[in-house]
Amino acid sequence: MRVVPGWALVSAVAAPILLIGGWTLGAARQPGGFDQVTGTISALAAIGATDRWIMTLGLAGLGLCHCVTAAGLRPLAPAGRTMLAVGGLGTLAVAAFPLPAGGEGSVPHTLAAAVAFGALALWPALAPPPAEPTTGHPRRRAPWVALTVGLLLPVAWFVVEMAAGGERVGLAERVAAGAEALTPLLVVAGLRREGRPAAEAGAPTG
Repeated sequence: MRVVPGWALVSAVAAPILLIGGWTLGAARQPGGFDQVTGTISALAAIGATDRWIMTLGLAGLGLCHCVTAAGLRPLAPAGRTMLAVGGLGTLAVAAFPLPAGGEGSVPHTLAAAVAFGALALWPALAPPPAEPTTGHPRRRAPWVALTVGLLLPVAWFVVEMAAGGERVGLAERVAAGAEALTPLLVVAGLRREGRPAAEAGAPTG
């Protein structure tokens, strides 16, 4: 029986803390304040930003957490776990290729962000295994697909805001990134709850 280990729960819990903590502390360190509705997460880690290491560390830690969580999601299909790890690697690349000073764009940064956002939205649809580990019955795919759809909606909002130069691009990005950071935690918690009765039933007695 494959059960999600405790260290995967730790990494899943740490992911949203690193992301949200990074953008909160990073914004607080910007001279004159920082509008998180209009300003992007990447701007906090851009070259020339005050204490850019805070958001850079948050992004790097987030990417590593996704990779660790993917390794621990043993009951799920390899395709979904791989896609989650790809999202983690994409997030690491976002941290490694910051935006240049002056608010200019960066092709490597944009490509890394696209990979990260896309993979972290799509992985749940690829994650359900053929059968539930506790009963052997086919696992319903609909909830997993619905989860991906729910992640794609804020990502689409963010893309539209970016393309149109919208005034809520920072808010849209935080909604999308926050939802993607929380999703592995929800999945890990659900799988551990499913696995606990089975583990208790198989425990030796007497």
